[in-house]
Amino acid sequence: MSTYSSVATLGAICLAATLFAAPEPPIYNSASTSHPESALHGMVSSREKLASEAALEVLKNGGNAIDAAVTLGFAMAVTTPQAGNIGGGGFMMIHSADTNSTIAIDYREKAPLAATKDMFLDESGNVDKEVSRYSHLSAGVPGTVAGFALALEEYGTISLSEALAPAIDLAQNGFPVNEDLYQSLKTAKARVEKHAPHALKNFYDEKGVPYPPGHIIRLPELAKSLTLISEQGPDAFYKGPIAELIVKDMEANGGLITRQDLEQYKAVVRKPVRGTYKGYEIVSMPPPSSGGVHIVQILNILEPFDLKSSGHNSAKTIHLMAEAMKYAYADRSKHLGDSDFNPIPVDWLTSKDYAADIRSRMNTERATPSVDILPGEPIHEGLDTTNYTVIDNRGNAVANTYTINFTFGSKIMPPGTGFFLNNEMDDFSSKPGVPNAYGLIGGEFNSIEAEKRMLSSMSPTLVLKDGKPFLLTGSRGGSQIITVSLQVILNVLEHGMNLSEAVSASRIHHQWLPDVLRMERGISADTQSLLKEMGYEIQEGGAMGTANSVSLQDEIFYGAADPRRPDTFAVGF
Repeated sequence: MSTYSSVATLGAICLAATLFAAPEPPIYNSASTSHPESALHGMVSSREKLASEAALEVLKNGGNAIDAAVTLGFAMAVTTPQAGNIGGGGFMMIHSADTNSTIAIDYREKAPLAATKDMFLDESGNVDKEVSRYSHLSAGVPGTVAGFALALEEYGTISLSEALAPAIDLAQNGFPVNEDLYQSLKTAKARVEKHAPHALKNFYDEKGVPYPPGHIIRLPELAKSLTLISEQGPDAFYKGPIAELIVKDMEANGGLITRQDLEQYKAVVRKPVRGTYKGYEIVSMPPPSSGGVHIVQILNILEPFDLKSSGHNSAKTIHLMAEAMKYAYADRSKHLGDSDFNPIPVDWLTSKDYAADIRSRMNTERATPSVDILPGEPIHEGLDTTNYTVIDNRGNAVANTYTINFTFGSKIMPPGTGFFLNNEMDDFSSKPGVPNAYGLIGGEFNSIEAEKRMLSSMSPTLVLKDGKPFLLTGSRGGSQIITVSLQVILNVLEHGMNLSEAVSASRIHHQWLPDVLRMERGISADTQSLLKEMGYEIQEGGAMGTANSVSLQDEIFYGAADPRRPDTFAVGF
């Protein structure tokens, strides 16, 4: 188990807290620092210590939150290769102080041009999960490099080469394996050995045992790839030598990604999803993320209820949350997908009127069986995803979530590149109505089409107070991302928790199908008994999500690193 405390500088106050979650409670840190106008200050919270510290150095040297966020993302591509990436994609929410506006950058992966609707169905018409998850066909066209470059170009103040410098240094000169990476390497050994045997030497000894925590590893091929991007810009990845290596590996192994796919890839700026909750503005990611839509939708449903009086994680509060979640996930199964391909009824789904209609159908006393909940009709997404948040005292703020889907994605590393490719094609509805790896049901809007972006649950979210960043959150956790992010927001806005309490509090999750109420350990037996009497099937288990969050309240920055992963790190100055 790794234990870190943040560095206290310029009067920063660093606290340590413990969450008791199976199998062993990791210790994490939270941090706060005052915000005098005489100095540049900021706060960073991420899954990994070295990446958080690299981002903090950018802020200390005068960079803004966008500079720090991109630097952090590239650093995690080195130190957290099971989740951080340049072979995947994601979403970034940015609040710009210069324009006093919030925008969403969509750098989600896309289906290759040769992708077809039935590409993962076997001769019997069933989904071949091995092919959709662990073959070269499982990889979507990566978007991370394009997305980070776009964020820097439009909203940053440093160059791409400056943002890449810490990552290149870590890859070339080495970094210590942490507990998180070590556990991932143990779990993924058989798959990595099968799909990327040339990568074993980087992470395992001559006996095939993963290097233990503290062992220094170097990733020279990844350092070379990052250096090429630093020198040649995104073209190195999408048109140059890295693209050649990806395409060569695809052609040799029956994959679909071509030079044309890479050359045509573009990250795009989108209009965020917006809502309100009791005087606060909620700004989150639009489709092809489902996260923002359903966070706003669930908050709309819950807003009239007095959750504060009913109590945090009481049977009544959990029941109301679970009912709202079920209606939202039912709608997700039918109405969400890539808005470039289908008209997504965002305005209707996030309207107060539709929320009122759902409330009129909710049973406030007993659980409604999921079979009785159908998607609404408008009147007219790897567990090893990772999120991080950054805020500076100029008013800039970033919530970013990116992923390669499963731990180490497809477990495929094109020789010579040093990075793993995603297996995000599994996030499409390979066969509408059949659950994906996270048990989520999808419909025709999320069927496979060339150049479509697959539906995601990633939910980087900003809460604004008087138009200024107040709380930034998001999570990892597949289908649980939406509900984890939601509960951090409710814990702060509704239950008055400080950020550390809000992030560490026990969580629940219901996704409509299967009709099971999942909950972390820590919710009382009496509460569980009451919920069972209300008709719930309860499944108690381990940790849900990792919601690394930051906040600016009353001129004080707060950062909370989620205790559910052993090496998360929040730091401010």
